[in-house]
Amino acid sequence: MSMGDRPVALVTGAARGIGLAIAAALGAAGYDLVLADRAAPEDLVPAEARVRATGARTFGARFDLAALDEHGPMLAAAASALGPIDLLVNNAGMGAVERGDLLALKPENFDRIIDVNLRGTLFLTQQVVAGMLATASPHRRAVITVTSVSAALASPERADYCISKAGLSMFVQNLALRLADTGIGVYELRPGIIRTEMTAGVAAKYDRRIAEGLVPAGRWGEPDDIARAAVGLATGAFGFATGAVLALDGGLSLGRL
Repeated sequence: MSMGDRPVALVTGAARGIGLAIAAALGAAGYDLVLADRAAPEDLVPAEARVRATGARTFGARFDLAALDEHGPMLAAAASALGPIDLLVNNAGMGAVERGDLLALKPENFDRIIDVNLRGTLFLTQQVVAGMLATASPHRRAVITVTSVSAALASPERADYCISKAGLSMFVQNLALRLADTGIGVYELRPGIIRTEMTAGVAAKYDRRIAEGLVPAGRWGEPDDIARAAVGLATGAFGFATGAVLALDGGLSLGRL
């Protein structure tokens, strides 16, 4: 059982951006939070402070998602601090190491992005779900994975990123089928163009393209747009929709003539 009355959520990539927004929203919704990130411990301090301000207990966990041998110790420390994990939010990921011609894609760059975005996420999820199945809890259990519209929309200059997200999306579908009869909900969130530190370097480009009509909604997405959806899925508002893919992109991925 959980150490407290509140369910426990683990959010990866929680030091900033979408991950931090999700963690804060979950805290406000009644969760205690494990904030896992590759960031230095001092960089997790303001993130923990923001989440604790919602009334949540927090545990800051520094680990490298790509280093599979770090998963077990991180999860053990988190469970010792807050209790068993009821909700996993797979948010951590990285963009293309180097944008450029698909025909010049370097194997080491491909391997790096697959190790983080796909391999690391898959095997972390495997461990967390095994713990969920082995430990009783009075709380709803779920796995929410943040992918990208790039799981379905091709960008040849960053094909490695697109491939990693497409693979992650297929993993979610397989996981949803595997867990459908267990009561553990499995969901995929596909953000579009979201205003975060990751997109800061291409902000001017997307400002222009949004003004030209790229996004039907006519604006950037914000981290809170993703966080609100995550809370709804986590708390059971869409309990019968396991395996669902939710586009959070202002209509970007809709087919148009």
